[in-house]
Amino acid sequence: MFTVASLWIPFTIVAALGQVARNAMQRSLTGPLGTWGATNIRFLFGFPFSVIFFAVVVVVSGDTVPWPPAAFWPWLLVGALSQIVATGLMLLAMNERSFVVTTAYLKTEAIQTAIFGFVFLGDHLTWLKVLAIVIATVGVVLTALRPGGEKGFVELRPTIIGLVAAACFALSAVGFRGAVIAVPGVSFVTAASYTLVFGLFVQTLVLTIYLLARAPGVLKAILGLWRPSMLAGFMGAFASQFWFLAFALTAAANVRTLALVEVLFAQAVSYYSFKQPVSAREGLGILLIVAGVALLVAV
Repeated sequence: MFTVASLWIPFTIVAALGQVARNAMQRSLTGPLGTWGATNIRFLFGFPFSVIFFAVVVVVSGDTVPWPPAAFWPWLLVGALSQIVATGLMLLAMNERSFVVTTAYLKTEAIQTAIFGFVFLGDHLTWLKVLAIVIATVGVVLTALRPGGEKGFVELRPTIIGLVAAACFALSAVGFRGAVIAVPGVSFVTAASYTLVFGLFVQTLVLTIYLLARAPGVLKAILGLWRPSMLAGFMGAFASQFWFLAFALTAAANVRTLALVEVLFAQAVSYYSFKQPVSAREGLGILLIVAGVALLVAV
């Protein structure tokens, strides 16, 4: 029987679809705006949409919105700042490797999220869920392997960048889940929307100040590309809204493991948009991803 607690599954799938679309849009803007300019788009143009989402949720739910408790802020800052670094590293890696392979590196975050979630939040995972995470992650790693050649596991630089980005995304997921569950006395939907508004505000403030100080011309260029930036910002806020809803209902590791379906979506984007074919090795990796995700949902 499908329950409210099970809603994290469709929430995560919707979020993954939105994230693939946003990543593709940001990748196309990295050239004219640079890595940090394209990174700021998801925050600067996503923040107004998060406020709209939050206003709608409050009106519909009738919740009285509290001021954030002290425990909320450390979690929020960990989530927000880690995500800034992770997004910048992700776009940098995408410039050096294929879209789908970069996505594969990023999805190694599932195991790191499980570890961080257990250590910092006490999120409990059964052995079957741990097995599901490992199977799906092995599948992701296989999609990143390239047979033959002297370079082994692809090139070292983009590999390191991708894996560090994954660690930052894992910290971000745990931080945001910690912030969501720290919001008292409201529905999980309001808590998720509430956290998203504050998170995007902090991220917009930090990165905009950085660009004003280091590269003011980039902000002018962003405003000149407001149409595609607006769409990327909307998709970023849309995806984050559903990520946060999922974090409110289950352990971050469950969410980030199911999110490995993003690799399947990325394969489709890579093939149809960037004309990058799928190898037999990547095909085997996809099968393992599907098996791991299926086990996770089943248990």
